[in-house]
Amino acid sequence: MAEENNTQETPKVDNAGSTPTPTTAPTEAAENQSAEAGAQPQQRENNNRGGRGRGGRDDRGGGRGRGRGGRDDRRGGRNQDDDGEELIEKLVHINRVSKTVKGGKRFGFAALVVVGDGKGRVGFGHGKAREVPEAINKATAAAKKKMVRVALKEGRTLHHDGKGRFGAGKVNVRSAPAGTGIIAGGPMRAVFESLGVADVVTKSVGSSNPYNMIRATFDALQNQTSPKSVAQRRGKKIADLLGRGGASVAEAEADAAAVVE
Repeated sequence: MAEENNTQETPKVDNAGSTPTPTTAPTEAAENQSAEAGAQPQQRENNNRGGRGRGGRDDRGGGRGRGRGGRDDRRGGRNQDDDGEELIEKLVHINRVSKTVKGGKRFGFAALVVVGDGKGRVGFGHGKAREVPEAINKATAAAKKKMVRVALKEGRTLHHDGKGRFGAGKVNVRSAPAGTGIIAGGPMRAVFESLGVADVVTKSVGSSNPYNMIRATFDALQNQTSPKSVAQRRGKKIADLLGRGGASVAEAEADAAAVVE
């Protein structure tokens, strides 16, 4: 009987000792979960506040990067003017400039643009702004206002050789037969491509400053004269001027009829 009582009392102690264990464990787990759940929203809120602040600065920085990268997209293209005329725009040079003020330095950009219609009209302009696209727009607007007309022979080359000079920039331009192409480099090529010249030979013998080269090239182009303008100024016929080189009257008249401008 004593052994049976011992066997019967042992499970009671075990049961009595085991009963508090499952009752207390869930309570502690629930309290821990509730504490963690209360801390997570606050932590997420702090993270969100920090993320918005950092994201705002990154977005502003990305906007400036996209603006500066726009200069490569405007190297050359065709755009329509306000009058519906299709113009050729060439970005010749872009430079980073700075202005010293009381608080330090302000950095900006200077753009040099050549604009032409490909039919004998061309102009150049430059502009400065804090961002590249705005500087290009200013330069393009200035170039459109200063477009000049250049006399072309057969619509593809110059009538005669010429020289241009501005400051230390010196250039030589020569007419060329059909098939020669545009033999020019740097800023001068942009001018002749916008002008619509297909055959020309050029040489720069002075400063390589793009601003001086552009102005010297325009000086040479503005000195170009056509037989038609000379004949009108002297009060003679175009055939009379063309016939002085030893050509026959028929050849002179044919050449005069072929002169468009």
